[in-house]
Amino acid sequence: MATLRDIRNRITAVKNTAKITSAMRMVAAAKLRRAQEAIISTRPYTEKFSEVLSNLAGSASEDYFHPLLRKPEVIKHIAIIVISSDRGLCGSFNTNVLRMAQQYIEQTIPTEFPQAKVSVIAVGRRSTQFFAKSTHTVIASYPEVFAQLKFSTASEIAGIVANGFINEEFDRVMIFNNEFKSIIKQETTCKQLLPVESVANESATNNDYLFEPSRSDIMDSILPKFVNTLVWKGLLESNAAEQAARMMAMESATTNARDLIRSLQLSYNKARQASITTEMLEIVGGAEALKA
Repeated sequence: MATLRDIRNRITAVKNTAKITSAMRMVAAAKLRRAQEAIISTRPYTEKFSEVLSNLAGSASEDYFHPLLRKPEVIKHIAIIVISSDRGLCGSFNTNVLRMAQQYIEQTIPTEFPQAKVSVIAVGRRSTQFFAKSTHTVIASYPEVFAQLKFSTASEIAGIVANGFINEEFDRVMIFNNEFKSIIKQETTCKQLLPVESVANESATNNDYLFEPSRSDIMDSILPKFVNTLVWKGLLESNAAEQAARMMAMESATTNARDLIRSLQLSYNKARQASITTEMLEIVGGAEALKA
């Protein structure tokens, strides 16, 4: 049975833990506000970009071709971009995205593309550490990217996969990341990055535009930028989702610590009362012995 000193020491330790988790929750909340503003301001741009690209691709002449639109008949090599966080203490944030990527590599690819090889681009320290221990081929690693998130990092990642796709080193490129839905909800997603697919948009207009320069020149210019934008959006989504997951995890940890403190305080009071009762019984017993 734990002594009063043991329970008192444990209460002190749990109180210190609660202070740390509470501070980490406030830090994550501050970072979340900035990350949320960044992704909310980026989404309309990405959606409009996709709409414009869909209009252009839908009305492009049949003889137009761009290497980023290449659709190989046989998939021989697949590159996947896996975006995780740099640090832990964010619940199942990293576990979910790494598990989805692992299942895609080990189950989906052998079933749908039995001849395909897999290459990995690991983004985030957790992803880098995970795939460094695996047998999968890692062609690029980007640990510690979220300490100072830059668009140049997204451009570099997009350049690797775009050049590999253009040179026919890759036949398909997938991106795995957590998507920010709300403070209490983050969704793990798997999306095709290359070849670029034109998504039909109901809000897209069917106006007849005049293009200067030609439609093909515009497509050649915006397709690489579109790939850069999609990778950048994935990084921003993951950053916002990470901060939300960490804030909720630390809030839950703080609540659990306070509940544990109340339980330990109750145990401490019971043990103290039992100790006092035992001492009183010993005094009474000693007094009766002296009388006898």
